[in-house]
Amino acid sequence: MARQTRAQRRARREQMAPGSEAALPGGPPAAPPRRPTARAAGRPEPAREPRARPGSGVTGFIAESWAELKKVEWPTQSQLIQGVVVVLIACVIVGVFLYAADQIFRRLVQDILI
Repeated sequence: MARQTRAQRRARREQMAPGSEAALPGGPPAAPPRRPTARAAGRPEPAREPRARPGSGVTGFIAESWAELKKVEWPTQSQLIQGVVVVLIACVIVGVFLYAADQIFRRLVQDILI
């Protein structure tokens, strides 16, 4: 079957009633009809004053923060010491590596490039 021409498509659209639910064959489904809303009748929306929720200020923030801190599983003293030792050892290792790299690059720059 050959493709329809633009004139044929327009003629078919004109034949279809504007309120019909059927879509064109092979095309997307027809959009559902729009229902009128109460606000569309021209009545303005009433002005609303902002309501402050209880506990939404600074005191609410502090209360929620305190409640979250109660849920935290804090480390024991031995876990804390172990963590500190791991961090200190990592700092020493990185410091030694950076010192060695600095010494190597310093000699490289002084002896070869200058």
